[in-house]
Amino acid sequence: MLGVIGILLALGLLMFMAFKGYSVIFFAPVFAILAAVLSGMALMPTYTEIFLPNLANYVKVYFPFFLLGAVFGKAMEESGAAAAIAKAIVKKLGTKQAMLSVVLACAILTYGGVSLFVVAFAVYPFAANVFKEANIPKRLIPATIALGAFTFTMDALPGTPQIQNSIPMKFFNTDLYAAPVTGTLGALMIFVAGMLYLEWRRRKAQAAGEGYGIHTSQEPEIIEDSTLPNVLLSTVPLIAVLVVTLVLTKFVFVHWDISAWATQAPYKMDKAGIVGTMNNWALMIGLAVGIIIAFFINPKKMQGNVAKALNAGAIGSLLAVMNTASEVGFGNVIKSLPGFQSIAHALMSIKGGGSPLLSEAVTVNVLAGVTGSASGGMSIALDTFGKDYLAMANNIGLSPEMLHRIASMASGGMDTLPHNGAVITLLAITGLTHKQAYKDIFALTCMKIVAPLILIPLSSIFHFV
Repeated sequence: MLGVIGILLALGLLMFMAFKGYSVIFFAPVFAILAAVLSGMALMPTYTEIFLPNLANYVKVYFPFFLLGAVFGKAMEESGAAAAIAKAIVKKLGTKQAMLSVVLACAILTYGGVSLFVVAFAVYPFAANVFKEANIPKRLIPATIALGAFTFTMDALPGTPQIQNSIPMKFFNTDLYAAPVTGTLGALMIFVAGMLYLEWRRRKAQAAGEGYGIHTSQEPEIIEDSTLPNVLLSTVPLIAVLVVTLVLTKFVFVHWDISAWATQAPYKMDKAGIVGTMNNWALMIGLAVGIIIAFFINPKKMQGNVAKALNAGAIGSLLAVMNTASEVGFGNVIKSLPGFQSIAHALMSIKGGGSPLLSEAVTVNVLAGVTGSASGGMSIALDTFGKDYLAMANNIGLSPEMLHRIASMASGGMDTLPHNGAVITLLAITGLTHKQAYKDIFALTCMKIVAPLILIPLSSIFHFV
């Protein structure tokens, strides 16, 4: 009983400290050790033999995605390509479709591989400008950006190069385009429901006489920048990431048998995970090509800024990957505790017509909420139960692609609780507080939780993947 109390106490303290703005890099091991000690485990061995190895393993596998994704985002930002795309969409749709223009701008950038944080920075100035012109409450901007950047293009749409879509490849030997029908339906469901909700909130606010409001914090000044590249040229790096990854995954690596040498010394790759690893390589190469193109589309603006983009991206990626890796280390300490076994048993016992999908969706959602990280929660869930889910799927003839897509979509559900780093950053960028703007972000979170739970029975009825 004390062990379970220790787990709950550790989780509560970690969420509280993250909500207050303290670094999880420091407090994740502190509270992990607290839970371990209350469960009767040794203090230092827990840190050096459980927490640190799991942290290091996460960095080993996923650091390239954080690094290349961050550098790609900074290259798009420094070249002016991200701003050019956002500005063109907002200008084209105008104030009558202010919310839709912001959502689409975020969606295009995110689906093209630009990191969520860079998207928020790039789009916010234009969002504030068009919301002000349309007299829409500023407090709705964070939810509007979140719908475009943190939801359907992050983990639902097939092919998205965001890390939330790449993690399941390692566990299920799938690729970024896994379960295209399920992913597309889920994306449409969330996009439509989210837009209907945001428009309802806009109409309700304006009926009550509420406009943009008087704000002084983080109010951007829109400056006409003649150095921005052509908008069509600006989309080339985004398209390149998607096309290169698709070609390598579907037409090149699929015909390349590397098992003869990859499973031997000095590589000794896991034969069962070779396909997933090769698909990871495809994404790395795609992002690298996107970075190179982004550097060359606007030479005048990039002159003298290449080092800045590389350095800022590299430094930013270190913070991002260490935050998530610390949460993964914390979660793995928790899962090693005796009190977690009853929780694990309860999660695995969730049945949905003999399919592991419901258990997977709930488990990933819960752990993403606990860690405040989509990628961290999903990594822990699949590290713990991935082989079991795959075995269950094989027994009933369920495609591993469905496991991939449901896990990916579920990771973007409860991860956006108040202590989520992306939520805290988004509110800071817009100069708003949780009290002012989180309510509408939480509404989108609820939609994201429900979406995979609707798709699971639909897929079994209509037999689509």
